[in-house]
Amino acid sequence: MSLQVPRAGFRLTRGTPKWWTRKTDSGGRLQCAFCADCGSRLWHQPEGPSETMTLKGGSLDEPPDAAAAIHIWVSRKLPGIVIPEGALQFPEEPD
Repeated sequence: MSLQVPRAGFRLTRGTPKWWTRKTDSGGRLQCAFCADCGSRLWHQPEGPSETMTLKGGSLDEPPDAAAAIHIWVSRKLPGIVIPEGALQFPEEPD
């Protein structure tokens, strides 16, 4: 699960992440932060200026309420994942 948040409101409170970068489907590049100790992904951010970043839900101190979650990249969802009826969803990244 990923949560899109304003980059300006993000603050890392401890630790130093490691990074890897990958190409996106749109041709850009995405910087991916992960825990140097366990390897868990922490967040993604576009390379260069951006107002938002994407936090991984498991990295938060308190779990988010996912009741009104928007489901993206459902064209790539894993078998067995059930999306609630009526939930807003997109086959890929919405514009």
